[in-house]
Amino acid sequence: MKLIIREDANSASEYVAQYIIHRINDFEPTPERPFVLGLPTGSSPELIYRHLVEAYKNDDVSFANVVTFNMDEYVDLPEEHPESYHSFMYKHFFSHVDIKPANVHLLNGNAEDLVAECAEYERKIKEAGGIELFLGGTGPDGHIAFNEPGSSLRSRTRVATLAEDTIRANSRFFDNDISQVPKQALSVGVGTVMDAREVILIITGAHKAIALQKVVEGSVSHIWTASCLQMHENAMIACDDAATDEMQVKTVKYFRSIEKIEQEQLARTQLNSEDPRLQQWRGALKKLEIDTSQKAAAPANGEITPDSMTSRLHDSAIAIDDMDKMEDGLKLTNMGSRVNSMAM
Repeated sequence: MKLIIREDANSASEYVAQYIIHRINDFEPTPERPFVLGLPTGSSPELIYRHLVEAYKNDDVSFANVVTFNMDEYVDLPEEHPESYHSFMYKHFFSHVDIKPANVHLLNGNAEDLVAECAEYERKIKEAGGIELFLGGTGPDGHIAFNEPGSSLRSRTRVATLAEDTIRANSRFFDNDISQVPKQALSVGVGTVMDAREVILIITGAHKAIALQKVVEGSVSHIWTASCLQMHENAMIACDDAATDEMQVKTVKYFRSIEKIEQEQLARTQLNSEDPRLQQWRGALKKLEIDTSQKAAAPANGEITPDSMTSRLHDSAIAIDDMDKMEDGLKLTNMGSRVNSMAM
């Protein structure tokens, strides 16, 4: 698991947005092969969506061939309600980019059969080829999506009952009236998130410092469900300095040093790839062929005489075109003739 630490929430969010843009562009999605992106809601990803929208307006990325699956939705809250996650996504992201409505998937918290709705959601994810990258956030209690403390780490999309801490935290979106906050939601499961080929969490603010410490330094636990990322082979957490307040200093230094080394290695690789002289040299080496099958005939006087290098060069990148001229100018005597002349 990687931990990317930035000075503030905006810098951390910008890093994540640029990473997503890079992944989409490198993937080169098409209608037949779209990039499948999992998305969260809540306050954590708002800045990320802002940076993504800005990048789209600058023609740095297109979402025309991106398919999305959102993490969750409240139960019994009308889609048109200003605090529904349908409204949130269109307000902060979908209505500002070129994503196709048919490519947008959100859970229906008003479905007649909620269990069937969840099963169908899992089927659609599988039909889409699985999620390439799942972006998520976490609450102060370390939950991922609406997988509250105590959720199974193998859970799938299902009806989830919200914890009191979550209800209280979300009341800020409902005029601080806890009675107005829905008590249940449809949510992808921990197992659903873990099935994604890559997972990124954004965790910012001192109020989430304990959660980050538990997720990174603690044991994998169903009490801190986001800790499941320790078991994912391709997971990353982006955070700000404030969120690291509860972590050990040596842990923070370790992750900072890892990122620094990776950046240095990347810069060195890019520098080497841009040097035409290095590429020319490597190309010459690949063309070099030395014929080691030739055996020099033993001399009449029985001496061992080394063969000339020119006899072993065969159609190589450093072969000399006119060996005859070279041999005319370099006449080599054998060791025996020089010893005899010295003895005389």
